Amino acid sequence: MASELVVEKCLENYKHSFREDILSGKVAFITGGGSGICFTIAEIFMRHGCRTVIVGRKMDRLQLSAETLTKATGVKCLPVQADVRKPQEVMAAVDKCLQEFGRVDIVVNGAAGNFLCSLEHLSFNAFRTVIEIDTLGTYNVSKAAFDKYLKDHGGVIINITATLQHRGTLLQAHLGVAKAGIETLAKHQAIEWGPKGVRVVNVAPGPVESTEGLRRLSLGLPVELLNDIIPVGRVATRQELGEVCLFLVTDMAGQITGTTLTVDGGSWMVSGNEKQRMSMYRQFRSKM
Repeated sequence: MASELVVEKCLENYKHSFREDILSGKVAFITGGGSGICFTIAEIFMRHGCRTVIVGRKMDRLQLSAETLTKATGVKCLPVQADVRKPQEVMAAVDKCLQEFGRVDIVVNGAAGNFLCSLEHLSFNAFRTVIEIDTLGTYNVSKAAFDKYLKDHGGVIINITATLQHRGTLLQAHLGVAKAGIETLAKHQAIEWGPKGVRVVNVAPGPVESTEGLRRLSLGLPVELLNDIIPVGRVATRQELGEVCLFLVTDMAGQITGTTLTVDGGSWMVSGNEKQRMSMYRQFRSKM
């Protein structure tokens, strides 16, 4: 039911850090754009003149989010239903973008699947599903956009990854493997597609406030506790992630490709598998 949907909210009192028309004439194709971080990325792009296509599996959510974004920014947002695991649906979604706008300059791969589970209890199907959504989905979307437009016109691909694969993280092996694969793929794409004017950059958030990921993966820990262990003293905002992506798709970032920009306030360097996380692990196991 539409009434049961979580209604995403746009930023209040937004202040432009860059020229308001810096993305004027551009078109962004954003998977996972119906909610969370990618909803805000879409909003910030649109506030800078970029028309957007938001892609996901739930059309009712996409339509509601597209209406919210357009009303707040005055820029067109096209909702398109597609499962990133299915190449035919992805190609059809890119075709719809090209039919509507005639171009696609920016691709944001934000569709993801995640949950907490130990390797001991992780099923074959659960592991495969995360790889299919994250790693294969990223490849499918990037490949379709490249073949249909980017190879002849250039552009920027941004992949939303993570930091948990850097050292290994309890209960997150499936996502760690998926995100590590994406970051490796980006290096190869940067080498092969760079001569065609395509840049590929990974953005790796840590904890981000007001996101489903924080609610589902924090094991009920209060944000104040997370803030205490992050060097900058707080979790990131969705706006901060959006602003980073905005910078990366401008000409100012023209030399940035094949690499990962970590946006986590330094948290990956100080959080890991120490006593605190072991305690979280025991809490999780006790609930199983």
